[in-house]
Amino acid sequence: MTTKPKKAGPALPKDPNTLQIEQASENENPDIAVSRAALRPDVRAASIIKGFSSRQVFPEMNLMGLVNELRDQSKAVQGGDLARAESMLIVQAHTLDAIFGELARRATLNMGQQLDAFERYMRLALKAQSQCRTTLETLAEIKAPRPVAFVKQANIANGPQQVNNGSFPPCTRPGAGAREIQSAQNQLSGGTHELLPNARASGIASGTHTAMEAVGEIDRAEIRRG
Repeated sequence: MTTKPKKAGPALPKDPNTLQIEQASENENPDIAVSRAALRPDVRAASIIKGFSSRQVFPEMNLMGLVNELRDQSKAVQGGDLARAESMLIVQAHTLDAIFGELARRATLNMGQQLDAFERYMRLALKAQSQCRTTLETLAEIKAPRPVAFVKQANIANGPQQVNNGSFPPCTRPGAGAREIQSAQNQLSGGTHELLPNARASGIASGTHTAMEAVGEIDRAEIRRG
């Protein structure tokens, strides 16, 4: 007796607020698939955005809708489309400017009466103003990136200096590098190991005084002999 297989019924609707995890293959460990999904930037961002969003303002927001939209936005940026990023930055700059204005207004209400509250409000207001300026600078950097200049090396010598920019073959003999450096120093200093005479040495150190000897030969007093 044979039985006919039952027809599959309609697929049950998936809960949009439940994260749908896809396995790379049928034999993949489910724990690995869950870990991979938990580390995805779009999944993590979607969970954070959903947690911070007001249910009164966004009552129909669901998790998978956020994940799919964030994935599309990421692909657009990877393809070179920065329109969304530019729009986000200018909106954030306006938001920070509004926060700065409200905090500054509250600071003026406490000015002259509650100095502690005035100082706290002004400190927060200036922080919001600084963040607004930084956001606008970032937007300007995206719209008009700064040119990058590649400057070649310039060797400027103000005296008798020798600069070698060429590459030297590596020395394979043990101690050859030290001997070649010492040989090069000897060639620059005259090729000998003897100390050169010091022209700045004093007359006392040398044992002679040429200037006094010359005066003695020309202007010495005559000695009378009886």
